[in-house]
Amino acid sequence: MGFRCGIVGLPNVGKSTLFNALTSSDTADAANYPFCTIEPNVGSINVPDARLVALAEIEGSQKLIPTRIEFVDIAGLVKGASEGAGLGNKFLGHIREVDAIVYVLRCFDNNDIVHVEGRVDPVADAEILLIELTLADLESLQKRLPNMEKKAKQDREIAGQVDLIKKLIEKMTNGEDIKSIIAEESEKDIKMLNLLTTKPCFYVCNVAEGDLATGNQYVRAVEKFAGANRCVIISAQIESEISSLADENEKQEFLQAMGMDESGLNKIVRYGYDILGLTTFFTIGPKEAHAWTIKKGSLAPQAAGEIHTDFEKGFICAEITNCKDYIELGGEAKAKEAGKTRLEGREYIIQDGDIAHFRFNR
Repeated sequence: MGFRCGIVGLPNVGKSTLFNALTSSDTADAANYPFCTIEPNVGSINVPDARLVALAEIEGSQKLIPTRIEFVDIAGLVKGASEGAGLGNKFLGHIREVDAIVYVLRCFDNNDIVHVEGRVDPVADAEILLIELTLADLESLQKRLPNMEKKAKQDREIAGQVDLIKKLIEKMTNGEDIKSIIAEESEKDIKMLNLLTTKPCFYVCNVAEGDLATGNQYVRAVEKFAGANRCVIISAQIESEISSLADENEKQEFLQAMGMDESGLNKIVRYGYDILGLTTFFTIGPKEAHAWTIKKGSLAPQAAGEIHTDFEKGFICAEITNCKDYIELGGEAKAKEAGKTRLEGREYIIQDGDIAHFRFNR
């Protein structure tokens, strides 16, 4: 599994520029006027992981198979989108199936780039987005309720879901926070409703080049609003320049010249994995080096099941070597000689960077 990430923002905040940079494409129109993005743009890319490259080089793997991430970029939202303003909120349906949502906020001054609200205030922008997503969720619940009420007469489980929907509608209608309800309900029931406002999210602060290293007053305001651990500082323009470089060495030189440790793509992937509770393990061989994404806390049989259901059903044990030891010692044989390879059973929790070889009954 990889993950799908929805990108939302007001018009002219750098959303489509960022999408193009992240996916190394020119799929999304990026222009200095509102609503230049009409149809949703979807791009799928390999998740960059230097560990996989190093492992493949040591093993001499013929093929690298990284995990994947998909970005979905929709038309810019404006205040009143739920009532049809701008292009309305009809495109929000395209991100209902994503795993996480990225709110792109304008954190730069530029008189040549129009702001749809006539000012630069990323916190106010974030509040507009949250309101519009909440109203879209409210509309979705109100449409679903009558049909659910009919089914509830014959199914007690559905009756419980009807009660939950009514609670949420009441809170949303009154403009109240729904966090208290979410905390009381089971994760399964909440997921079944597929609400935009309950999806994991974080905020991308799009800054000018000069503010990339330290941020600015706009970034600090967003960090106060959302929490510093939910904010990523990125310059969409710089990411666009990085994506235009074909050679990886050139990209690294460019990052160093800009005083950057990693690209914006790496930051977004890292934040996405963190808020979704994901981790990576590897399978390595002469034919292929493969990265696999699983939920943190997954047991060895569950990880084996990501490769093939037969691996999980017939699981016997897992031969585990952490990639750090594998790379530092120079391969499987030397890792075993150093006692860094071990056999683990059904109760073993896969750790980030584990190289796993699963033994199973066929």
